[in-house]
Amino acid sequence: MLIYKIFRADEWSALQAAGESAGAPIDLTDGYVHFSTAEQARETAAKHFAGEEGLFLLACNGDAMGEDLKWEVSRGDALFPHLYRPLRMADVLWSVPLTLSEGSHHFPEDMT
Repeated sequence: MLIYKIFRADEWSALQAAGESAGAPIDLTDGYVHFSTAEQARETAAKHFAGEEGLFLLACNGDAMGEDLKWEVSRGDALFPHLYRPLRMADVLWSVPLTLSEGSHHFPEDMT
């Protein structure tokens, strides 16, 4: 199953340079890397990244993360994927910039 991480440009660059990352500041605070499903990603962007430019959407194979990925209740009592280890470049299947137009981020149409 594909799961998604939204990173700011500097966070994405740091992951690419180091090969792994403990995540964004919120991830460091919470002790795990926050992910979203395809259905949750748009709401995550609107809630946590409203009006922010320079974002990237990373798609990862959640199944390949094994027992390090936990599904836990979060916003709206929905289950969200949380990674309890650093995110590795090897986890990233693809990435795309999230363009901002008229206050909304535009996601790929083929997210599943």
